Amino acid sequence: EVQLVESGGGLVQAGGSLRLSCAASGFTFDDYAIGWFRQAPGKEREGVSYINSYDSSTDYADSVKGRFTISSDNAKNTVYLHMNTLKPEDTAVYYCAAANPLKLSLTLMGLATQLYDYWGQGTQVTVSS
Repeated sequence: EVQLVESGGGLVQAGGSLRLSCAASGFTFDDYAIGWFRQAPGKEREGVSYINSYDSSTDYADSVKGRFTISSDNAKNTVYLHMNTLKPEDTAVYYCAAANPLKLSLTLMGLATQLYDYWGQGTQVTVSS
């Protein structure tokens, strides 16, 4: 059974940092691409970043480029989202998800929620001003 579990969320002041973790079980990261998404109250879920071991690609939403970094530790089957210089508008529930890596590579749509098949339960990130 594929499972994704996020952790590391919390309350932080603007300008601060957090590291989110996405621990996977039931598969290895070589078999899936992993994406991070977020959803703020009253807004649609949006793609934040993804990492695809199939073609060694990563990408970021424009709103987080230069501030967030995605990385993976295959030995721990865990993907991280390092978030720096956090802003109040980063406040949201953050989700990680798994997708067919070839599908992402062919479509170049790694931040599209509809390409992802498995989702975690989410972790809350709140950035105070």
